[in-house]
Amino acid sequence: MKKTILLAAAFLFTLGVFAQPKADEVIKVNTETHDFGKVKQGVPVNYVFEVKNITDKPIVVESVMASCGCTTPEKPTEPIMPGETGKIKVEYNAAAVAPFSKDVTIKLAGIDATKVVHIKGEVLTTEAYDSYIKKEKGNR
Repeated sequence: MKKTILLAAAFLFTLGVFAQPKADEVIKVNTETHDFGKVKQGVPVNYVFEVKNITDKPIVVESVMASCGCTTPEKPTEPIMPGETGKIKVEYNAAAVAPFSKDVTIKLAGIDATKVVHIKGEVLTTEAYDSYIKKEKGNR
C-alpha cells in the first residue's frame, strides 16, 4: 500500500514538473541576436531587447545575467502586464580588441526554463575603426 501511495505521489509530482511553461510560451523577444557590427575600442555600445508578455497574467523578470563582466544587462523594475512590453538594456564595454559574442540569460519568476539572447560584433582599435568608417563613407 505504501508503495502505491509513493508511486502515485511521484507520478503527480512529475506531472507538475512537465506542466511548467517554457519562457518562449510566456514572452516574445523582438530579436534573438543583436549584431553591433564594428565598434570603436573603449566606446561602450548599448542595445535594448524588447520583451513582450504573451500571456493573460503579469510576468516578472526575476534576473538577467551576462556571460561575462564586460556585458551589463538591466532588467525591468516593474512587472510586465499582459500584452505589454518590457525593456532589457544591455551594454557591452568594448574594452578588448577582438570579435565578441556574448549571452544574456533572462530568468522569469516562477518559471525554471530561461531565455537566452545574444549580442555580437567586433571591436576595432581607434585607427582601424576610423579607417573602416572612411572606407564605408567612400562606398556610398
